[in-house]
Amino acid sequence: MISVCMATYNGERFLREQIDSILCQLGPEDELIISDDGSTDGTLGIIESYGDSRIRLLHHEKENIHINIMKLKKFYCTTFNFQNALLHAKGDFIFLVDQDDVWESNRIRIMVEQLKGNDLVMCNFSIIDNSGNIANKKFYNKDPISKYKLINIIKSKYIGCCMAFSRELLEIALPFPNNLMAHDYWIGCLSKKYEFIDIPLHKYRRHESNVSPSAEKSNNSFFIKIGYRVIFLFQIYKRMIFFVTRSGESAHE
Repeated sequence: MISVCMATYNGERFLREQIDSILCQLGPEDELIISDDGSTDGTLGIIESYGDSRIRLLHHEKENIHINIMKLKKFYCTTFNFQNALLHAKGDFIFLVDQDDVWESNRIRIMVEQLKGNDLVMCNFSIIDNSGNIANKKFYNKDPISKYKLINIIKSKYIGCCMAFSRELLEIALPFPNNLMAHDYWIGCLSKKYEFIDIPLHKYRRHESNVSPSAEKSNNSFFIKIGYRVIFLFQIYKRMIFFVTRSGESAHE
């Protein structure tokens, strides 16, 4: 079973094209879980208009967020909107999806095949503009993920909208740490066996309202970057130790 998890917020502009590109690849037993963060435009109407039993619409209740930097607050909201969808996922294979992109028609088939030997796969992507015109046919020339975990923590290249992963990895990743601001960064760094698919199976739409700045340079200050990575490293270490300990206890039962 496949679970596609989408986070939405005022995404009426491109939402239908994205949903259409997903549903045509899903079987009758699969699911598209959409967690909405309180949209005030036509987003909910578009979702409800499908009348498709494979679509499950959730309403995310926002927590009080004590973050003074607006850009970081925006990432935080998106991360926990995704968590709301992931908590309801029933599938063996989990896909993350943004509200304004487009999937290639063979994406699920290729990525599920690669997931049979890995717990995380990430595909290459092309970049499209507002009208769907391709601005860059193939973004990466090689696998952007290092084989060294510490390097990935220092400079993460995991892109959630291009990722799919196993239920086993999902169970390790959930729940997210309270102050997490990058769900893809977190899931990627917890992966044990990763594979990069060099084929562009995803069309990333670059426009003025992107919540996720895939592959764009961060404007956060040096101190914010260093501070967050130190906290993140500790969180990764703590989560991995927890599951190693739990596995050891299970083996002795």
